[in-house]
Amino acid sequence: MPFVNRFPLDETGRCMLCRLGLQGFDAVYSYGSYEGTLRQLVHLFKYGGVRPLAGPFGRLLVHALPRETSFDVIVPMPLHWFKQWQRGFNQADLLAREIGKKWHVPVRNVIRRRRATSPQAGLTNAKRRANVRGAFRVRPGRPLQGMRVLLVDDVVTTGATASACARVLKRAGAAHVSLLALARTDRRAAVELSFTAAGGRA
Repeated sequence: MPFVNRFPLDETGRCMLCRLGLQGFDAVYSYGSYEGTLRQLVHLFKYGGVRPLAGPFGRLLVHALPRETSFDVIVPMPLHWFKQWQRGFNQADLLAREIGKKWHVPVRNVIRRRRATSPQAGLTNAKRRANVRGAFRVRPGRPLQGMRVLLVDDVVTTGATASACARVLKRAGAAHVSLLALARTDRRAAVELSFTAAGGRA
């Protein structure tokens, strides 16, 4: 994801979160930016209950992964049981199963969301990390030792929730965790708007 300017990056191209080890995952891939038509389709899928969109979304996600990558297991981002009951499905699970069928990799719901968390929207990076701290755990009897794990979600913003899940997976023995999301929020837009509102250069 491009930055507004080069200052957040060090000489190797890493941002501060990666330098401080605050990202629990090793790599992140996404198909597109969370805007326009893709955003509308994600809303239809996630909030409108249009489950057949999982098929075409799965095909898009497969194209977002480098061909040379390989994984031992695919893990969908879990929902809290009450939210899943309200929605009727876990959108990340539907996406994960589409990818699993195409890559012939097993899908395992190895993570449980222990508690409901507040919405992440509007929170700072630090507050997002605090909000999801301790919210996840690996289900007993689900060995992950030495495995390469693909963690699947629909939308990634700062990656705080995915980082929390990835750290739990690594504590359970996973050797490598990659995050795959259908869409990624371009957080530069908010920065540019704040510059404009302050009378600065957008």
